Amino acid sequence: MSYLVLARKYRPKTFGEMVGQSHVVQALTNALTQQRLHHAYLFTGTRGVGKTTVARILAKSLNCQGADGQGGITAQPCGVCQACTDIDSGRFIDYTELDAASNRGVDEVQGLLEQAVYKPVQGRFKVFMIDEVHMLTGHAFNAMLKTLEEPPEYLKFVLATTDPQKVPVTVLSRCLQFNLRPMAPETVQEHLAHVLGAEGVPADAQALRLLSRAARGSMRDALSLTDQAIAFGSGRLDEASVRQMLGSVDRSHVMRLIAALAQSDGASVVATCEQLRVLGLSAASTLEEMSAVLQRMAVIQAVPTAAEAVDAEAAEIARLAQVLPPDETQLLYSLCLHGRAELGLAPDEYAALTMVLLRLLAFKPKSFASGASAEKKTPHEPLNEAPPPRAAAVPAVGAPPGQVLPVVTPEPRSAARPAIAPSDGRPASPVLSVPVRQQTEPQRDASVAARAASEFTRTEEGDFWHATVRALVAADAVAALVRELALQSQLVARDTDHWLLRIDRESLNQQATRERLQAALQAGGFDVTLGVEVGPVADSPARRNAHAARQRQDAAQSIILADPFVQQMMRDFGAKIVPGSIKPNASGGN
Repeated sequence: MSYLVLARKYRPKTFGEMVGQSHVVQALTNALTQQRLHHAYLFTGTRGVGKTTVARILAKSLNCQGADGQGGITAQPCGVCQACTDIDSGRFIDYTELDAASNRGVDEVQGLLEQAVYKPVQGRFKVFMIDEVHMLTGHAFNAMLKTLEEPPEYLKFVLATTDPQKVPVTVLSRCLQFNLRPMAPETVQEHLAHVLGAEGVPADAQALRLLSRAARGSMRDALSLTDQAIAFGSGRLDEASVRQMLGSVDRSHVMRLIAALAQSDGASVVATCEQLRVLGLSAASTLEEMSAVLQRMAVIQAVPTAAEAVDAEAAEIARLAQVLPPDETQLLYSLCLHGRAELGLAPDEYAALTMVLLRLLAFKPKSFASGASAEKKTPHEPLNEAPPPRAAAVPAVGAPPGQVLPVVTPEPRSAARPAIAPSDGRPASPVLSVPVRQQTEPQRDASVAARAASEFTRTEEGDFWHATVRALVAADAVAALVRELALQSQLVARDTDHWLLRIDRESLNQQATRERLQAALQAGGFDVTLGVEVGPVADSPARRNAHAARQRQDAAQSIILADPFVQQMMRDFGAKIVPGSIKPNASGGN
């Protein structure tokens, strides 16, 4: 007899055997018990979580005849009657499964719906199960809408999909929707232990933990990986063989990397990464394992009571949680998550792994190891500063009798603050604290400020830089931040191979933006290197454009106001021009 894979051999036959989907099992069990049956069900969820299995169990529940042949609709199918055995073996004539991934056209759907007019031959209900229903075409969905909304009383639809977002809302509104969730690693591990116990295959708990994590919530994937692990380990599952099969990184390497990062030991980090290269272990798996360890460390740092021993690694993880500060734990966790996306961009994934880990050392404050950071964070004692000046009341000149005005007088120097003595030994002259008065800057009107921002002072290099930027913009050679850098900058100086730009906003002074602008200039025939400084800008292409636009706007308003008809309407009827309604032509005319 041919070997039957574990995923098919241990497929649940009843709702009681279902694992990890109690919310769906409870709803369907209650509906079957109370005879409140809907005509269409939609099961959604990722691969291998039991969508097809639930559909088959539901079909058996609807058509079960009981061991004595007198049974009815039940939430616990007997599994021995002809209907149950035929559905399990795929021979039940009234249960039809359609794979929409390969039968997605309107003709296939119409062929299925033609069977709906005939009553069941053997069972109590006809059940149409359409798998991967989101793959159907739009015409196929339209063809089944009417039958799906009002099917015959003996017909039940069961739809399954991994992508419910692609199912039309007209179909969703006609179905009861159940979302089958990905299974927790602990649930998968427990089920794998049960299956291997029934198979008589010895297995380590750590090996099962690796398989359950690698399945990523899919029980079918977990059983398929278990089949592969049994073959790889010659009928036995141990941690070493499963880790080698999966290409997983030994947690000892991960612990060593985290410990080296906590001690700012860059040499140990590089050496460990090189060891991973020699062993041929996956860099992506290394970052994934590090993320899992760091997550547990962060939980222990936030909730110390969570450090209870749940496996052999718990003690080491708890020790690392005490060594690595919480803020660096969070930073390293974020670096590991984002670093996995960078592995494919680098020519060598191990070099990318090394850079991701060394990035923490680059971001870590240099004073952390030396203890200087504590000095920085410790607030200094306040100096013996002069107290605020006292106000003495004096009569006001020209004021009514009895009215006084406050006059600020300097306060004598504090005795606790020593006077500075000259180096020649002469007695130090007393230093008096003089109050400083700051004049507040007057607030300018917004229109005045906008007009001042659009003004520019023509410079020697302004004409050349304005023409160059216009050419780059017209050719779509620059965009987004690069275009803003070109428009907002002023060309201060240039020679044969070096140009110096000046901007008034530090946010535009980014290395990537400078390099892209320099590349655009080189593509335009200017083989130069760019330098950018921050300072006041008097002549930039943006200021010139704003000045020209304002001149066109003023000219257009002058023409309208000088028009005789407009003047007559304003004089005779009190007409007013709506502000902002006068716009110059885009061509430059008025």
